[in-house]
Amino acid sequence: MAYGDRDVLHGIDLDIHRGEVFALLGPNGAGKTTTVEILEGFRRRSAGEVEVLGVDPERGDDAWRGRIGLVLQSWRDHRRWRVAELLKHFATYYPDPRDPAQLLAMVGLADRADQRVELLSGGQRRRLDVALGIVGRPELLFLDEPTTGFDPQARHEFHLLVERLARFEGVTVLLTTHDLVEAERLADTIAMLVNGRIRACGTPAELARRAAARAEVRWTAGDGTSRRERTEDPSQLVWELHRETDGPIPDLEVRRPTLEDTYLHMVHREDESNAGAGAGAGDEEARAE
Repeated sequence: MAYGDRDVLHGIDLDIHRGEVFALLGPNGAGKTTTVEILEGFRRRSAGEVEVLGVDPERGDDAWRGRIGLVLQSWRDHRRWRVAELLKHFATYYPDPRDPAQLLAMVGLADRADQRVELLSGGQRRRLDVALGIVGRPELLFLDEPTTGFDPQARHEFHLLVERLARFEGVTVLLTTHDLVEAERLADTIAMLVNGRIRACGTPAELARRAAARAEVRWTAGDGTSRRERTEDPSQLVWELHRETDGPIPDLEVRRPTLEDTYLHMVHREDESNAGAGAGAGDEEARAE
């Protein structure tokens, strides 16, 4: 995807399977929303091939759109509608919608059914957005920063809802988020998008193993001092410590690389690469002068 002479996506290659929860991570400006908008059919790509539910999104008709659910980053329409009325209205657009009353209970808004949308809190509005996104029983659900404004309890309930949709109803979910804990909990597969390119893609465990960040082992030595050591093979180190102590290792703790470690490492590496390229260009200019 290019805007004028500026490329914002470079050779994105994704293969997302039915029933999968796929998380797209990346810093602001990485191209996540642009990618999602192309897949939704809201934005025309500059080049390449895209197929969503067997259809090119640019040619998707109403029947195709009825198979897709959307939860956008923000939605300020319908402020004067009452919650239940709005959900019932949206349900009429689908051949086999969910029961609006049951859906409001599912997202924790049953007690707000008669309240106007404009009076909902930010977190409540996001719950309504989710309800509107799944009222038509979509095969594919796009969630763009869905838990923004959620308190911890609401976020936990939302995660349970996503897991239910994917595990028990076979809904495919494409999630963009800045919440690394959320991605690690929900996603079967995670892609890290940095400066318009996919820098890594795999399960959370696979991404952690690929990270340059090493595991950290902590323990208390025989002299009572606290020790720590970073290693790419914590099992080997623990085995050696066990042989030295000839028994349990006091206060043993092994901290393996997390998704956050992986993400920060890749963003940092990309920043260093760009800085180096910029410095190299500056050196060339200086030599030219």
